[in-house]
Amino acid sequence: MKINLEGLSKEELVDLKKRVDRAIVEFEDRKKQEAIAALEGKARALGYKLNELVNTSGKRTRRPAKPKYANPANKSQTWTGRGRKPLWVADVLKSGKSLDDIAI
Repeated sequence: MKINLEGLSKEELVDLKKRVDRAIVEFEDRKKQEAIAALEGKARALGYKLNELVNTSGKRTRRPAKPKYANPANKSQTWTGRGRKPLWVADVLKSGKSLDDIAI
């Protein structure tokens, strides 16, 4: 299939590009569905369901991190040591204490 791109206007080229991009996504989705169906058939032939063999949800589950530090002024305020330091941690460090001093 040949298309004379030289004879198309910018708007027609942009529209063609959108249609091609959409067609590529639909093609990939179709191929993925075919692969999933083939894998489900193979798993079923072996006596399993596909989701019993692999995590198909795509979501990773992580346990929440345990707190490592507690605010000496208010023990209910804790920090895991990950991410941005809470203001109370910055205040403790400014006062000359170290993280070891507020470790749980």
